[in-house]
This record gives sequence, structure tokens and C-alpha cells, in this order.
Amino acid sequence: MKQKEIHPALQPYLDGKVILLDKPIDWTSFDVVKKVRILTRISKVGHAGTLDPLATGLLIVCTGKFTKKINEYMGMEKEYTGTFTLGATTPTYDLESAPENICDYAHLTPEQVHAAAQNFIGPIMQIPPAHSAIKKDGKPVYLAARKGLEVKLEPRPVTIHSFVIEKIEMPVVYFRVVCSTGTYIRSLANDFGASLGVGGYMSSLRRTRIGNFEVADADDLITFEKRIEALKGSVSEG
Repeated sequence: MKQKEIHPALQPYLDGKVILLDKPIDWTSFDVVKKVRILTRISKVGHAGTLDPLATGLLIVCTGKFTKKINEYMGMEKEYTGTFTLGATTPTYDLESAPENICDYAHLTPEQVHAAAQNFIGPIMQIPPAHSAIKKDGKPVYLAARKGLEVKLEPRPVTIHSFVIEKIEMPVVYFRVVCSTGTYIRSLANDFGASLGVGGYMSSLRRTRIGNFEVADADDLITFEKRIEALKGSVSEG
């Protein structure tokens, strides 16, 4: 991709920047990268770790020479907050598909919910969702899953460093998880519900940290756009 001529004030972005953005709901991670490309007119832009459209939170976007660091950032520990809803499952393990297999959860106690979370802490083997971008035979497996075809994925080793239940408002459970790269919180929701015998799915998700990068230090897209426009304006006025 040929680099377009850019505004002089944006030369540091062309050279290389790490941009922390707070991805809004219903945007794909690629949508955010595309937005950065449009605003900066820089072609060499990438992100360090996909967030699903229904998730919000920290997305590290790299430009220029810092795109070489994407794999390094992707490998860092991650922290998430969100909610699991118990008493049903969904094919996608989240709200991209409708809840099914409705099950009574009235017998569950807070003690049982907290105890179940403890069982997932440490190194575990996790099966990724069939509705994921993992490639099999060169194609993302979600393509087959969406057609109703059976998708068989092998368990993968991941590490859950911390899994805290912060609040219980049955059937909704509020959590905070710190985990290794490669962990699917959707799979954790499904497995957590199964361990309680009532099913469960991820009903909301927010990534709050990647390594030492915090979502509190990230710009939302409107703020980032204003920042870019202000840079252009400061040079033009000068």
C-alpha cells in the first residue's frame, strides 16, 4: 500500500506511535484501525489484539515502526471486566446469538458461584469458541460455524491469573479476570456456567488493561479525532 502524503504535524505518527484507544461497542477492531488510517492518512497501521464487536475497552493501535512491536504487545497479560449471565447458553457464547437451553438457577448460592470461579485459576486447558477467527485449513472457523457445520477445536493451554466475582445479581454475575494471551473470556463464561450445571454466556465485556497499558489512559474515538484535528490546526496557524 503506497503511503499518501500526510499533514506535516502528523509526521510523528508516520514515524511510529503507540495509540491507546477505547473501542466502542459494535465496532470491530479493524473498524478502529480503518478510522485511524482515515484520520491520519497513514497506511502502516495495525492493532495488538482483537476485541469482538460486542466488547469495549483498550485497543492498542500501532503506526509506522511500532507495528513491529504488535506481537510483543499481543503477548502481554490482559485484564477484563464484564458480566456472565447464568441459566442459559448461546452458540457464540455471547449475545451475538440468542440464548437457548434455559435452565433454572434459583438453587445456586453466592458461595457456590465464588467457589466455581476459584476452580479456574491457574493453568487450564481451554477450547476456543467455534465462532472465532481461529483458522483451520486456512479459513476462519466461524465461517463453518455460521453455516451450522460442526467445528472441532483442540483445547489450548492458557493461564487465569485472577478470577474475582465482584457482584452477584442473579442471573448476572459481575467479574474481573486477569489472564494470559490467547484466553477467550467467552469460553470461560461457557465453561463457568457448565461447571455450575446451569449454563452461562458472556453478556458484556470490557478490556481494562494490556500489560502496563490502562484503558484509563486511552482516548475514545471522538477525543482522538479532535486531537488529530488540533495538531493539524496548530501547524496551519503557525
